[in-house]
Amino acid sequence: MKKVSTDTRYVIIGNGVASIGAIEAIRKNDKTGSITVLADEKYPCYGRPLISYYLEGMTTRDKMDYRPAGFYAANNVKLVLGSPADRIDAVSRKVWCGDSEYAYDRLLIATGSSPVVPPTAGYEDVKRKYTFNKLDDALELEKVTDGTTRVLIIGAGLTGLKAAEGLYPRVKEITVVDMAPRVLPAVMDDESSGIIRSYLENKGIRFFLSDSVEKYCDGYALLKSGAEVDFDVLVTAVGVRPNTRLAESIGCVTERMTESGRPFRGIVVGDDQQTTVADVYAAGDCTLSYDVTIKNTRPLFIQPNAYMQGETAGTYMSGGSREKREYLPVNAGGFLGLHVITAGAYDGEPITVRDGGSFHRFFIKDNRLRGFIQIGEYSRVGILTDLIRREADLEGVDLASLVRHPNLAALGMDYVHSVLGKEGA
Repeated sequence: MKKVSTDTRYVIIGNGVASIGAIEAIRKNDKTGSITVLADEKYPCYGRPLISYYLEGMTTRDKMDYRPAGFYAANNVKLVLGSPADRIDAVSRKVWCGDSEYAYDRLLIATGSSPVVPPTAGYEDVKRKYTFNKLDDALELEKVTDGTTRVLIIGAGLTGLKAAEGLYPRVKEITVVDMAPRVLPAVMDDESSGIIRSYLENKGIRFFLSDSVEKYCDGYALLKSGAEVDFDVLVTAVGVRPNTRLAESIGCVTERMTESGRPFRGIVVGDDQQTTVADVYAAGDCTLSYDVTIKNTRPLFIQPNAYMQGETAGTYMSGGSREKREYLPVNAGGFLGLHVITAGAYDGEPITVRDGGSFHRFFIKDNRLRGFIQIGEYSRVGILTDLIRREADLEGVDLASLVRHPNLAALGMDYVHSVLGKEGA
């Protein structure tokens, strides 16, 4: 455990939820050290997943704030908005935002991620083109869309479909194009993906899958399949990449090779979220996280994980310690009224339960729950994710009954075995 002085200077680069977790953890251990947050955006921290709901009219700007007004003042934080950091000197321990410099004793890099925009012929000539990762994207789309607008979205992943949801009540037509053969390819299997696609198609959203844009022309996109898609507004939502430039510039390790030889990009951190550079920590989308389902590190662009990483970093930055945290990929949300939640890995035997209009699929490997997909009504998510984290042994359990009644697991696995044991079933 590191001791900190009463005048420790904490500097946090970035103002997402990881920074909030760090601030709250630091103030538990250190009431007097100075905290400076350098934010590239001009807004206090807000919930990024809410930008689609803002566009959709389901929430208001003031309700998007991640913490109440006065949070920064109450925690004696100097918040510098609209000031992206552009340089770090780990020897002199200073960060620069243009001509302004900030000295630190402990530094947290929480720079998040940036949208990927594939190089495509004609893209630069498209007049109304946007991504969908920040509040400013939603505010701009709010200005340029109305009931006559035709929108083309590139990407059928989580961000692309959330963009479609947000724009749906505002525009005339939405078309989604993706190279993958199904929607939500990173978090759904074929059947569950098909359910979501059919639901959205019934709402009038059009899909071109296993396809991509060959070039953007005047008012339309020419796809590689030969199809032409007319559009007025273009939204690119094909994924994000960790913002690692600042970390790389001071010598932090920002890549880990997998056993297959595929590199994972992201800042490499220890259990305490410290980088390979002394007194420099990292948290959030810019880092690699330990995924309990694969027993290894990889990028996890999930808001709750970002907060927990920030909280862990802040704890160690201010001289505290905590048990090792293991992160579980969980995605929860909805698309135009269809509720969806996924968790864990899909590398086991699938068990499918259909309940009315809902779809539930659970993946079992070596008698342990590895992951699940639920579409429609769902409950007991906390119990199910706990079973995954604890790798609870389900040997001898009537699994079909357990997945229908996961609440039994809250009473302990001995009780589950006594009630749902196969011999007594």
